[in-house]
Amino acid sequence: FPFRLFPLREHGMNWRARPLTCQEIQAFRKSKEVMDRFIRAYKLMLGFYGINLVNEETGELERAENWRERFENLNRFSHNNLRITRILKCLGEMGYEDYQVHLVKFFLTETLVEETLPNVKRSALDYFLFTVRSKEKRRELVHYAWQHFRPQSGFVWGPRDKLQKYR
Repeated sequence: FPFRLFPLREHGMNWRARPLTCQEIQAFRKSKEVMDRFIRAYKLMLGFYGINLVNEETGELERAENWRERFENLNRFSHNNLRITRILKCLGEMGYEDYQVHLVKFFLTETLVEETLPNVKRSALDYFLFTVRSKEKRRELVHYAWQHFRPQSGFVWGPRDKLQKYR
């Protein structure tokens, strides 16, 4: 079977790769070796995107030294957005839900606040945001996106009345 770096329980672009089963996910999560390799793969991909994992406990991220050149690549080639969505979904499958939150917030900040990744903005809002498993954290991220989206009246990812009242 073809090997996937970030396997999921759903079919991806590679029709020959079979989806993971729940039993396989549980076996992966119980294996220290597999999980160590998973984090190494995650750090490798983050490096490719110009991002550093600052804290393995929390999932906190920061821009890497080469972020300008790597962000240029992200802005130019939209196929990276599919990979990032896959990585985010896999983080959730493997029990790294806090990592999901940090990665989504990183992209929301870079697209909406810093405006360094304008061509990633749509994917961050339409796909990345909704990979976050925790409903509470997802709501916080939607609120964060709403706060920074311009013009705010064009924000369609949540009901305005609830976003205004959100605490």
